[in-house]
Amino acid sequence: MSEAVVASKTPFGVEAEEGKTYFWCSCGRSGNQPFCDGSHKDTEFRPVPYKAEESGTVYFCGCKQTQNQPRCDGTHRNID
Repeated sequence: MSEAVVASKTPFGVEAEEGKTYFWCSCGRSGNQPFCDGSHKDTEFRPVPYKAEESGTVYFCGCKQTQNQPRCDGTHRNID
């Protein structure tokens, strides 16, 4: 199993719209971070859907190591 690429050592703050589904990039290879652009094609990674329950800022994980996919859990603080 390959490892995800660290896209950012900080989370991506996104203004989410209630009821809208977003597809978080889990591989770290997307050129449209934090969202999937299909760059995972030749990997075992797949996008993670996130449906916003309310409008507001959502912090999507940038380091791809979160245990709370797709949201940031602070794991980026432990990455060198």
